[in-house]
Amino acid sequence: MRMIDLIIKKRDGGEHSDAELNFIVTGISDGSLPDYQIAAWLMAVKFVGMTKRETAVLTDLMMHSGDTIDLSDIKGITVDKHSTGGVGDKTSLALGPMVAACGVKVAKMSGRGLGHTGGTLDKLESIPGVSVTMPRDRFIAQVNDIGLAILGQTSALVPADKKLYALRDVTGTVESLPLIAGSIMSKKLASGAKTILLDVKFGQGAFMKTLEDARALAQTMVAIGTKLGRDTRAIITDMEQPLGMAVGNILEVKEAIDTLHGRGPADFVELCLSAGTIMLLQAQAAKTSDEARAMLLKTLKDGSAFRKLKQMVSAQGGDASYLEHPEKFAIARRTIAIKASESGYVRTINALMIGEAAMKLGAGRATKDAAIDFTAGIVLTKKVGDAVMKGEIIANAHTNKDDIAEVLDEIAHAFVIQKEPVKPGPIVYETIQ
Repeated sequence: MRMIDLIIKKRDGGEHSDAELNFIVTGISDGSLPDYQIAAWLMAVKFVGMTKRETAVLTDLMMHSGDTIDLSDIKGITVDKHSTGGVGDKTSLALGPMVAACGVKVAKMSGRGLGHTGGTLDKLESIPGVSVTMPRDRFIAQVNDIGLAILGQTSALVPADKKLYALRDVTGTVESLPLIAGSIMSKKLASGAKTILLDVKFGQGAFMKTLEDARALAQTMVAIGTKLGRDTRAIITDMEQPLGMAVGNILEVKEAIDTLHGRGPADFVELCLSAGTIMLLQAQAAKTSDEARAMLLKTLKDGSAFRKLKQMVSAQGGDASYLEHPEKFAIARRTIAIKASESGYVRTINALMIGEAAMKLGAGRATKDAAIDFTAGIVLTKKVGDAVMKGEIIANAHTNKDDIAEVLDEIAHAFVIQKEPVKPGPIVYETIQ
């Protein structure tokens, strides 16, 4: 078998056999295929696409290109949730404890943020002492003991995808539906959970800009997971404006704490309840959506979800007193108010502009190895649909930087205000299963 023949076959619209895909993934993993041939094949896939069978087989092969995590020693049905990334997406910090407080085992592998999308691991590590690495046996024991663990993905997980992604990033082939779906699902499947809920976001602050593209990605990933034997479902959620009010690591942790005390922003609470409802049904912990939602609401009212977060933070070496007393968290040296230039109603808040501004304030990383300022970020005071008066504060920027006049202008321009009232859209648009 020769790679040049497979490149030509895909270029001309052919469908790869299982053996051909195995040859390609093996060559990627062991280094026997040169980068230039892999890049040529990626471009062919970008233009021609892949069938559902090819995409599932490619995902399965990438999943098994390195270590896979066996969670069979965890008692009960393990659940996991994956978000395609967005601005202010601190969902796992609230949703995980809510679901675990309902008696479901949440065994989650998360990633770090790059660019304007914040990573769950970075937010967790903004809590002093928290570790996001541990041996498998301790991970299993923690999930069995308290029902919840959130860790970073190991370097030995899905090495073929790491090589493919690095090449996609520099060859203009990132925007390929089967390659995106295969990349995400290979990591989720290798992480071992029996059920997977995918939060696929669309809008200005998301990777998928339109509802149609998000739906296509969600359907593809659900099909992959189902074909490979996992209960996989998806929700399609809005990322035209930031999720919740806070953008930035410590700021988002504080908002998650407020949410677990029943004081969270309406859109964020609704997302957690909607996602959690599906996760409880997947885990067979509830028989109906109404029952599941009631169980989740109870964890907010009785404090059990907040206690679960404290248990997880303590188990992973963190100082849980920061959760009890959020005023202990470090704060940025400067807090600057951004004010409305006119009166009216908030029509849009460009999530991408807010996310990029937060990154420039220090809250994100422009490169993989860049340091993050945990205290930096932006806290909105208005959301789409809210009334606003000229001169009223619409957001506060938190930073340790001085030369930020342009960034403050960007934050102000992210808000579009109109005279007529605005009805905000839903946070969850569709469910796919």
